[in-house]
Amino acid sequence: MKVSVSVRKALLQDAEDIASILAPYAEQKLLLPRTAQDISSHIGNFVVAESKGRVVGSCALRDYGNGLFEVRSLAVTKDIVGGGAGSSLVKACVDRAEELGAKRVFALTYRPHLFQRLGFKTVSKTLFPQKIWSDCSNCSKKDRCDEEAVMIEINEI
Repeated sequence: MKVSVSVRKALLQDAEDIASILAPYAEQKLLLPRTAQDISSHIGNFVVAESKGRVVGSCALRDYGNGLFEVRSLAVTKDIVGGGAGSSLVKACVDRAEELGAKRVFALTYRPHLFQRLGFKTVSKTLFPQKIWSDCSNCSKKDRCDEEAVMIEINEI
């Protein structure tokens, strides 16, 4: 069922809500854990989805330089999974990346179909050595990664 959400830039006071949305997914090893303190220090990278005055989802955009951006920390509360909020969050991040001069936007994901519906294509993880150096080396699944890499080239939008 479609969920009505509004997406906005995250505010410092959203950090705890974002951390609590991400935590169950991190516990299941579906995304990397983020503390409220870490989120606070990178709050400018986050957008949130709100429904009925409550933060129900989050997504962050990381700039690797040279026009390469990553959509990361994408999660919604369990009660709205499948309602379109995730797509709205990804679109907001891709739009922001485009404003910042992105050439390519990628994600590592267990839900490639969500990204593919938005124009992303499945690609090799080896295209993103910056990601491997910065995040994957700290991941418990680094030697047996089961996420798929997806990417969209901005000029294709």
